[in-house]
Amino acid sequence: MRGSKFIILAIAIIISLMGVLSIYSSTYQKEELWQGLYKRQILWVLIGLVIFFFISNINYLRFWDAAYILYVVSIFLLLLVFLLGIVRMGAQRWLKVVWLNFQPSEFAKLVMVLFFSRYFSKKRADEISLASARSGIFSGVALPFIFLLFPMGLIIEQPDLGTGIMLLGIFIVMLYGSGVRLKYILLFLSLLICLAPILWHFMHGYQKERLLVFLNPNIDPLGAGYTVIQSKIAIGSSSFFGKGWLGGTQSQLLFLPEAHTDFIFAAFTEEHGFIGSLVLLGLYYFLVRTGLAIAQSAQNEFGRLLAYGISLMLAMQISINIAMNLGLAPVVGLPLPLMSYGGSSIFITFMALGVLAGTDR
Repeated sequence: MRGSKFIILAIAIIISLMGVLSIYSSTYQKEELWQGLYKRQILWVLIGLVIFFFISNINYLRFWDAAYILYVVSIFLLLLVFLLGIVRMGAQRWLKVVWLNFQPSEFAKLVMVLFFSRYFSKKRADEISLASARSGIFSGVALPFIFLLFPMGLIIEQPDLGTGIMLLGIFIVMLYGSGVRLKYILLFLSLLICLAPILWHFMHGYQKERLLVFLNPNIDPLGAGYTVIQSKIAIGSSSFFGKGWLGGTQSQLLFLPEAHTDFIFAAFTEEHGFIGSLVLLGLYYFLVRTGLAIAQSAQNEFGRLLAYGISLMLAMQISINIAMNLGLAPVVGLPLPLMSYGGSSIFITFMALGVLAGTDR
């Protein structure tokens, strides 16, 4: 086993185990229906490890051939959600696959990294060289953005604004990493800023509430702002070493909603304090750093873009989730990779890490 593959696997297992312990702590005092969630998470992690070993042993150049096909599959699954999807809390995001509720939007994030990695590189025989540096604004920005609009629009319509924003973030970092001229990227960002007031009118009511609560959580302390306030209380009261495992008051007394999913960082920090959160952040840092190191040593541009895109995709999702827990970003419903409860998130994260490890050849 190559060094980088071992590092990625070891870090992923440690973070996953920390997640299982936090899920158990957040749910063991609830009703019996909730108490088995940690067992399911253990099963998800074990299946994720199988996926990791399978994907990491595939020659990553095969993903070049499959990238556009996977894009079509992803669009098909997102359309299928509107026909057969399960509705939960007003959102239609999941497909029932035997005993698993699969979320195609999670799959779409990884697929778009594969898609853009292929789009922004050019293959000639056994050589893959960068093509985007020679692209104009149409082929460098406008055309790939059109391809992005299909999955992003379908995901936002579910509605799932958080994952839609993630796809946009992936697009921007892939533009930068592929060498698209900086003036084109700045022009694109300027256009998005100008369109922001118009997009406000197309947002759902609860999404507008979350943005307003982000600016001032106290405008609705018992409603839309409740979770953020409780999250900040949990983190702020943790002190240096925390309250100990199973000792968090906000999560144990059920003041903190979604303590096993979107707000698992707050629940973890409350119990393990500043030191525990520092260890977790350090593990994430080394995971992303290893991915970027793989990108720097890649044998070709496709491999470089692939490792670069996956690493920054994980970094963005980690940063947004933690900022959301700290009240520094709006609540957009993004899970914390490898920590939050959920089969789809675990499977896709291990799949992405498998691709990343397999790129180091």
